[in-house]
Amino acid sequence: MVAGKGAAGAVKTRSTEEVEQIRVILRGRFDELNAEYEEAVAQNQRLRLVEIGDAAGDDQADSGSKTAERDAATSLIRTLLDRRTQAEHAMQRLDDGTYGNCEGCSNPIPVERLEVFPSATSCVNCKSVRERRAS
Repeated sequence: MVAGKGAAGAVKTRSTEEVEQIRVILRGRFDELNAEYEEAVAQNQRLRLVEIGDAAGDDQADSGSKTAERDAATSLIRTLLDRRTQAEHAMQRLDDGTYGNCEGCSNPIPVERLEVFPSATSCVNCKSVRERRAS
C-alpha cells in the first residue's frame, strides 16, 4: 500500500492501476516459477527411474556421479519452491495492503529494490543486518 524512494523519501499511496500492475508482475513470476518447479520435479522423477533401472554394475564413480546429480536436482527443486513461495507471499502482502513495507522495521522498501526483486519483504538495511547475524 505504501512505497517510497527510501527511508527519507516521500511516501505515497499506490493507485489501483499500480497495484494491478504489481499483481500482474507477481502472478507472472509465480506462474513462471511454478512451471520451472513442475519441470524440475518431472526431470527428477525421470532421473530416479533411470537410476532404478540402471544401477546394476555401478562402480563408486558412477554411484558418486548419480548422487551428485540427485543432490543438484533436489537443490534446484528446493530453490524453485522457495522462490515460488516468496512470490506467493508477496501477492498475499499486496492483498493485505502491507506490500512495499519492510517486515522488519515497517519502513517503505525503496521502489528500486522492488523493481529488481518484486518479492522483497525487507529493506536493504534489515536484510543486511539479518545476513550479518546469519554468518
